[in-house]
Amino acid sequence: MATVYGIDLGDRTPALETRSLEISRESRVVVEALSMVVPSNRIVAVVGPSGSGKSTLLKALNRLSELDPGFDVRGEVLLHGENILRSDVDPAEVRRRVGMVFQRPSPFPLSVFENVAFGPRVNRFQGDLGRLVEECLRKAALWAEVSDRLFEPASRLSAGQQQRLSIARALAVGPEVLLMDEPASHLDPGATQRIEELIHTLKQEYTVVLVTHNIQQAARVSDLTAVFHRGKLVEYGPTSAIFTNPREELTEAYVTGLLT
Repeated sequence: MATVYGIDLGDRTPALETRSLEISRESRVVVEALSMVVPSNRIVAVVGPSGSGKSTLLKALNRLSELDPGFDVRGEVLLHGENILRSDVDPAEVRRRVGMVFQRPSPFPLSVFENVAFGPRVNRFQGDLGRLVEECLRKAALWAEVSDRLFEPASRLSAGQQQRLSIARALAVGPEVLLMDEPASHLDPGATQRIEELIHTLKQEYTVVLVTHNIQQAARVSDLTAVFHRGKLVEYGPTSAIFTNPREELTEAYVTGLLT
């Protein structure tokens, strides 16, 4: 049984680990001295008031932050033990291994099929592309709804379907970790429930890091919760403990709605 930074990993190795990670934007520190682990096949919710650095953290975990010249990232991010911030590591390969799903559904102006096939084509996938597309749509709980609409424009799908399509597209390139930034924030309650059920199912194969402002959602779907405030990790541990018996006053204030 291994315990790292207070998190019991059991017999699992961490999918992700940050060591003294500091993220600055235009010389302002956004995330400060962050050391934490994300166990494999777990759902980690990242919560905290607006401006706490949550979305900025996600962008650093798969090197999307490098696309903005104002960002400076220091420290280490380990993906299954490999420091993916090293200069000799290909950022494109990092983003394949650590996928991202954004707040708003973001289908390409292509058919449903070609949205899912896009990444594998770029990566010169040599297998049965039709089978891969079907497999990813099934994993995203979307196949039954679009199997007879594969060559229609993805823009004709509902918002909830488009978000699940975005998840299927992320799965198609074979990620090890999925980062989700408020994936249900623009969806109605029914579509939100489908996304939450899907996230819970995905942890059987993937590790999920979920940024959410919805603390009820964090309580429903996550195994572990990290609470951030002003760029610092306030508390991190099993979700049940965070919401029922927090150790830190800031955590209690946030989960009870006194800190927004």
